Amino acid sequence: MNRRCASVRQAVAWCYRGGSISAEPRINDRIRVPEVRLVGPSGEQVGIVPLAKALELAQEYDLDLVEVAANARPPVCKLMDYGKFKYESAMKAREARKNQAHTVIKEMKLRPKIDPHDYDTKKGHVVRFLKQGDKVKITIMFRGREQSRPELGFRLLQRLASDVEELGFIESNPKQDGRNMIMVLGPHKKKTEAMAEAREAQAARKAERQGVAADEASDAPVEEAPATDAPVAEAPADAPVENPEA
Repeated sequence: MNRRCASVRQAVAWCYRGGSISAEPRINDRIRVPEVRLVGPSGEQVGIVPLAKALELAQEYDLDLVEVAANARPPVCKLMDYGKFKYESAMKAREARKNQAHTVIKEMKLRPKIDPHDYDTKKGHVVRFLKQGDKVKITIMFRGREQSRPELGFRLLQRLASDVEELGFIESNPKQDGRNMIMVLGPHKKKTEAMAEAREAQAARKAERQGVAADEASDAPVEEAPATDAPVAEAPADAPVENPEA
């Protein structure tokens, strides 16, 4: 019981000194220290100033006083637009997550006596996976009497590795696993590089389509309005003539 009370007292004292379980920094009136080390809007060092003076400067610049280093003595605070700062931070985090590369292990299964057409199809999938920056697990499945001929699977794996050596390498050599033989191919390019190349290719295709559409629009014939042969009405000969000087 005494230990629990002591822990509670320590937590209360820590919160009173300015500690917070929230990940959000303290801003403006939430800052509870007598003085701060102030950083200006452009990153210039203002120095150690009273908290009241820092808040006054924040109001003068129409900015927020944000505590950026709470553990410093005195805490470091900066003048900034906190709403804009949070928005830009969220956008950077979102962009980082979007560009984050996750290497995926694809799997491709083959039979020792695979048909040449099926082999070409399977090899095409392996090429596509390696171009995307993913690893590929190749599994040779033995059935019946094929289990007594493991060299068939080994030769097939070596052939496949040779056919795609420009895109990938043997990361895990062929090994027997029960009735299967397994080999892992790794890509030469990193996932991030493959993603960047894919985005560039997509942008190039989009630009090419837009260029073709613009050329077709410029080459389209322009329809002219047909000329009208309607007669022009003439004034009758005996019509009276107005005299402007009259």
